[in-house]
Amino acid sequence: MLGGTSISFTLSTIPSLSYNFPLFLFGTYIQESSEAILSLKTFTVLIAASIFFDFYSLFTTGLSFWAKLLLIALIFLKVPTFFAFGASLRQRGGEFGLGLGGANLSGPTIWSMPGGFTSSSNDRYQTVDDDATFARASRPPAPPPAAPPASNQAPPPGAYQTV
Repeated sequence: MLGGTSISFTLSTIPSLSYNFPLFLFGTYIQESSEAILSLKTFTVLIAASIFFDFYSLFTTGLSFWAKLLLIALIFLKVPTFFAFGASLRQRGGEFGLGLGGANLSGPTIWSMPGGFTSSSNDRYQTVDDDATFARASRPPAPPPAAPPASNQAPPPGAYQTV
């Protein structure tokens, strides 16, 4: 990563290749942050897209021999960087997708209603791999409430009735 940053710093004097230096600085910052999955995904996609811009600049702009040599070296550094950051993204739990939660649209869990109301009426988190015939330990029925002693007394006049 540091080699790509230094080569892109050298190439940043050429206006058509100046996008590489901020991109590699962003990648240097992102590789240290373990909870930035979206930023890691963004960097991985940008590094792959920038390879196409590098090839375009290589063939369309009049670069010197040394600038072309450095650009080819940078392209060869971007390919393993892309695969390394893609592997790191998978390790951290991210996936490439269309913004719909990744390629697995069904998801790894059975979703439930808010508040924990599930269709199988169990109180635990249920994954797809769980047995669908989860038997809940039944509780004995609650005893009926004790009936108050019957009294035939009339309530006092003008007072509220008690229940």
